[in-house]
Amino acid sequence: MGRGVTGLAPACLRASQLELFSPGAPGWPFGDFHALPGRRLCGRPLQIRQVARPGAGPEAAEGRGAGLSSLIMDPECSQLLPALCSVLADPRQPVTDDTCLEKLLDWFKTITEAGSSLLLLQENPCLLGLLCHVLKPQDLSPRVLAFSLRLAGMLAAQEDCFQYLQQGELLPRLFGEAGPLGGAAWTAPSVRSGWIQGLRSLAHHPSALCFLADCGAVDTIFSLQGDSSLFVASAAGQLLVHVLGLSLQGPAEGHPGLQTGDWPVCAQKIVSHIEESLRSAATPQITQALNVLTTTFGHCHNPWTQVLWVRLSPLVARLLEKDPVPAAHSLVDLLLSVARSPVLSSSSCGLWETLAQTLSHLSPTQAGPLALGILKLQECPQALRAQAFAVLLQPLTCVLEATAQAPGLLDSWDGTGGASVTVDTLLASKAACVGLLCRTLAHLELLQPLPQRPSPWPQAPLLGATVTILRLCSGSATPTSDAGGHLCAFLVGCVRVQRAALDFLGTLSRGTGPRELVTQVFAVLLEYLTSPDSSPTVLKKAFQATFRWLQSSPETPGCSDLDPHAQLFLRELLPVLPKRLCSPCWEVRDSGLEFLTQMIGRWGGQAGFRRALLASEVPELTEQLLRDPESYVRASAVAAMGQLSSQGLRVTPASPEHPGGQQKSLLAELLHILSTDSEGFPRRAVMHVFTQWLRDGHADVAADTERFVARVLQVASQDLDWEVRAQGLELALVFLEQTLGRPSSHCPYAVTPPVAAPPGPLAQALRPLCRVQLFEFAFRALFDCDRPVAQKSCDLLLFLRAQTASYSGPQGSGSVPEVASVEAALQRWQAGDQGQPLGYLEPEVVVAVLRSMDLEGLRGALAESSDRVEKSPQSLLQDMLATVGALGEDEADCY
Repeated sequence: MGRGVTGLAPACLRASQLELFSPGAPGWPFGDFHALPGRRLCGRPLQIRQVARPGAGPEAAEGRGAGLSSLIMDPECSQLLPALCSVLADPRQPVTDDTCLEKLLDWFKTITEAGSSLLLLQENPCLLGLLCHVLKPQDLSPRVLAFSLRLAGMLAAQEDCFQYLQQGELLPRLFGEAGPLGGAAWTAPSVRSGWIQGLRSLAHHPSALCFLADCGAVDTIFSLQGDSSLFVASAAGQLLVHVLGLSLQGPAEGHPGLQTGDWPVCAQKIVSHIEESLRSAATPQITQALNVLTTTFGHCHNPWTQVLWVRLSPLVARLLEKDPVPAAHSLVDLLLSVARSPVLSSSSCGLWETLAQTLSHLSPTQAGPLALGILKLQECPQALRAQAFAVLLQPLTCVLEATAQAPGLLDSWDGTGGASVTVDTLLASKAACVGLLCRTLAHLELLQPLPQRPSPWPQAPLLGATVTILRLCSGSATPTSDAGGHLCAFLVGCVRVQRAALDFLGTLSRGTGPRELVTQVFAVLLEYLTSPDSSPTVLKKAFQATFRWLQSSPETPGCSDLDPHAQLFLRELLPVLPKRLCSPCWEVRDSGLEFLTQMIGRWGGQAGFRRALLASEVPELTEQLLRDPESYVRASAVAAMGQLSSQGLRVTPASPEHPGGQQKSLLAELLHILSTDSEGFPRRAVMHVFTQWLRDGHADVAADTERFVARVLQVASQDLDWEVRAQGLELALVFLEQTLGRPSSHCPYAVTPPVAAPPGPLAQALRPLCRVQLFEFAFRALFDCDRPVAQKSCDLLLFLRAQTASYSGPQGSGSVPEVASVEAALQRWQAGDQGQPLGYLEPEVVVAVLRSMDLEGLRGALAESSDRVEKSPQSLLQDMLATVGALGEDEADCY
């Protein structure tokens, strides 16, 4: 990087163009830049020096040590920056992509946050040249203009730099009416977004407020709230909230009782605009005002927010008088934001009355989210909670009444008198009925596990309503009224409602219910599991709900077996499972296997379940699915067979139909899958099963553990799937712990105090690890191209080194002849040549190699980002210049 700046410029950028970015050039707005305090020669190397953070006192620069030191910009970047500014300012040059510009802004943000923006400009006047140049009438790229606006705002965030930029009237020309606002570039959403983001960065000090008022920016922000670009409109609303908060940081915080009439001019202007929007007849303007208030009350919890709410709440309440209520979704968001505010929820500002009024005025579909939000509040009047819960329950009450099932079961919570409105919504159309029921069930599912849910919880009515909805969807319900007939017509075969109802039914398994209702639950679940009309997704939900209900069934006193009712259900279910395992739809087969695996894991050791399972065809069919054409199914079959074998539930082929037959080794079959399956999912599943077998002492593994571990590690080391290799390291760690008899700590590489162990026993314990070539597997994984594998190997070796810390062999590590050759081989492996195996290693060699390796340093290197070099600012600048040929081919940072 020893060349001058002009030597780095593209051929089309002459010296005259580069001079545009130097002090004293024609049109330079800042006078004699050399005369400014702190000016240094541009070509002089920059050093690390002490820079005070903006707003800090003198002690920040003098007495706080090296922690506040920051490198403003290294010499290499300082040399590259003028050429880059020239490229960005030239309309003839191809502009780099948005990602590079974003990274460049991130870099500048890091510099300005660590030090002085003014010093950055003084050291790099090309930045000022770029900002001035983009103001000239020219066909400049919108992305470069947006970048310049954001950069200017970022620099002006510090008040001294803001004042400096104001000397040349640069900021008014960028952000005022004389800037991009009146040009053709303003039609680009990226320019409007850059203008907003620039002001958002700039607005961090009192001087910025005066600037916003003087240049007319606030009125422009108002208009951008209705921008055609949703991103621009959202950013404009957030900027208004930021400006409002900034303008009230001083006076209103010191005087909580200060009325809005005494607020600063900027704040009064924003509040008046919000009031005007709330009075508007146009829904978009009302929505914009409500969204600004929602963000304000959600982010600002200062006393002035109470004054603001007291002033605006009558206008908000007046919206409820309109039919229909405009911007209902935004109104709900605002009221919940106010209710969550610690300042407003604890004050007597009529909030709870407004919430109650809103619940009664909104439609059932609109009121549901508000009711759920109220019930989630930690502090809320009981009467309002009861009203909110009644709103949530109203659709289910209508379902029960329409099917003549104990009408009035939920009457104790029904105090809204809105039943007729809810019925009208349910019967209006299929879409309205389905949408309302799905939202209601989802809201109740979210509410059920919360500690602040209503008490008493109506478990039995909710169970009855959910079962009724599922029967209406399946067509097995017998409606006894016109309303019930309409509901049945709307819901029959509706997969969306079925999924929502089954999810909620599974959640209700956490509670208890009358025996007859629980029997109905199992009956409707069995109906869905046996029905040929159940879709794959509905079947999956039904399996999940079934397992949760079986799991919650009370156990028989004196034993851990299922209760008689659950056992009866299981005997009816198991004949159905083989049909699902033979389904032509792979999703159904996969769901059935997942359910079976869960059941075996939970009740595989219980006599009643074992008898029922062994009497079915399920074990045999599961083994056949190991050869399923779909890889997901094969993986699930591997997991299920692993559980069956662990629990001794695998059927032996030796039978009257197979006289003298020998049971094929499941271990051999799983090894075959690990070695030959073309998909990664089954191979990963095999590794998980093998690790669990080793951990649990499975009979096939215990027969010859060393041979088992050696074969598995040999196959796993050659697998192309990094998750298989990582799971191989997990298996190796389990074997290591069992061999040494010392379980690893929560942190595998945490160094534990050395245990005084005689050299003989420890060396003897290490020999099995050497025989299975665990160390060769771990050392190869240490240089794996996939970082998670290398990290896991590093953790394992650090744990092993900690366990052997007290070992002292018969000779020192330096005198072991094999150590040098092993270290040389490891160096070749690290360079990419892993063809030569290590072979059998003696324990003394392993310990010596472990002690000679810098595993802590390797762990630190692995923890760093893999692109840490390419992410450097110098690399970024080189890449951006390389795109226009500003660097030679040998200097382009191609990574």
